Amino acid sequence: MPSTPQHHIQQDGHAQQLTLHPATVEATQALGAELGRQLHAGDLVILTGELGAGKTTLTQGLGAGLQVREGVISPTFVLSRIHPSLVGGPNLVHVDAYRLSDPSEVDTLDLEATAPEAVTVVEWGAGKVEHLNNSRLELTLARAALPTDTTTASWEFDDEGSDEPRTLTLSATGPDWEPARWKQLRAALEATLKSFSNPEGQP
Repeated sequence: MPSTPQHHIQQDGHAQQLTLHPATVEATQALGAELGRQLHAGDLVILTGELGAGKTTLTQGLGAGLQVREGVISPTFVLSRIHPSLVGGPNLVHVDAYRLSDPSEVDTLDLEATAPEAVTVVEWGAGKVEHLNNSRLELTLARAALPTDTTTASWEFDDEGSDEPRTLTLSATGPDWEPARWKQLRAALEATLKSFSNPEGQP
């Protein structure tokens, strides 16, 4: 009989940092969906993780939470995709910066034109897109069975759909993430993950 997936929440000392341990694809997508419900137009999300860590899976959930048009996939070969809102909310701009070497190449995507009215999610964006907004939410995903060093990533690990424990670390920077807003996001994500650990709502 298969063992029950174990989902965990790690309490970090940093006031603006949270580490979660979703054990299934469903839990990862649910966390993404709750994150999407908490985001506003103008928010920048930088998403880091080795290939197959679950970045696109998380972004699919985020798109569901934002209620944008379905069809969120990795934009690797087109670099950027815009997913319009179906409910009059912010669009989702999904960017894959894997093949971009520096901020000057990012500027060719003209993200500054869409950023104020959209939620911008950039995979592999660390060190490349911070100039877009002095406030940002940084997410790092890691597969439990693989090294967290993204410089050793290999295409053979590109397996987003596996039910394998992940570690998701979030950190918030800048004035848009004042303590009250961060506290609300943290509580919502923790409640989402706890619902998978206790699906029947038992005390």
